[in-house]
Amino acid sequence: MITLGIETSCDETALALVQDGTLLHSVMSTQMDIHALFGGVVPEIASREHYRLLGRLYDELLATSGLTLQQVDTIAVSRGPGLLGSLLVGLGFAKGLAAASGTRLLGINHLHAHLLAPGLEGPLQFPALGLLVSGGHTHIYGIDGPTRFSLLGRTLDDAAGEAFDKVAKMLNMPYPGGRYIDELGRKAVPDEKLFTKPYVDNANLDFSFSGLKTAASLFIQKHPHMILPSQDLAPRLLDGSLDTAEIAHFCASFNHTVAETLRIKVQRALDQQQEQGRGVRQLIVAGGVAANSRVRETMTHLAASNGLNLALPSPFLCTDNGAMVAYAGELLARNGLRHDLDLDAIPRGQKIPDDYSQDGDLKPITGM
Repeated sequence: MITLGIETSCDETALALVQDGTLLHSVMSTQMDIHALFGGVVPEIASREHYRLLGRLYDELLATSGLTLQQVDTIAVSRGPGLLGSLLVGLGFAKGLAAASGTRLLGINHLHAHLLAPGLEGPLQFPALGLLVSGGHTHIYGIDGPTRFSLLGRTLDDAAGEAFDKVAKMLNMPYPGGRYIDELGRKAVPDEKLFTKPYVDNANLDFSFSGLKTAASLFIQKHPHMILPSQDLAPRLLDGSLDTAEIAHFCASFNHTVAETLRIKVQRALDQQQEQGRGVRQLIVAGGVAANSRVRETMTHLAASNGLNLALPSPFLCTDNGAMVAYAGELLARNGLRHDLDLDAIPRGQKIPDDYSQDGDLKPITGM
């Protein structure tokens, strides 16, 4: 089975071809440099760039792979959550391909695709506990299979990735600034008491990083010399040509606080699952912030201490990409699911329905 994946939920235009769980080819164009001028993603610009790039990337993908549309069994496209205009560009393109070729069409939950992405690099084991940590979401899921997700905890305000980027912006680092905080944090030992871990003194599994963002803002206001006079100096922070001791200490402490907050909530979720008699075989960590070195280290130790296998994708699969969409589409197609051409895009903040049609063409996946 060959599946084409199309991803346009935010500011990455990405397509990929997956065959029987193996990534064949992928193409991607990032809008990072454009949106950096504005310090964040501008929805109108994002959708226009998707429209400009999608056709040529599709042609490039087929030319590189040597495949034709007639050889594709399933067309999978991110339907949400995301920026509505961006989603509509990808969805319209996918519908056009499906209508022209009669190929199966599947709208993919972008968040679920992130959590299934590690399956491209190793076997997924269910039931699993999934932590999705990105710029827009910090969610915990119970996952009983590729089509069975239960939301256990969610972002109440700022997601972890949003907090990283906003704090980096306060320091006048280039957008997206989360990677600068991560890389600088590696250069210092964190002060584990500098910041209070946010929203952990409760019994739930939800997240709130707005308080941590405020605490970081107040610290920066008291230490304004940490603010870069020019974003052009940011690379010099990483190559060691500037004195970075104080800002590295700040970044290490911020990294530590985010990672520990995630650890506390995930451990709580594991404990609750055990109390409810639900065995968990694997911990899946995905999303853009899953590329953060401190988060990866913390989740690795957490999985080991609980005797769990850890599914942690390579950094390429942590960011928005077409491969994860294609792979999620393949799993759904093998369960006999499809969508009609009246498939809707679902923007951020709205629930994505399980509105698939069922057919008996393909044998459901077993033994996962």
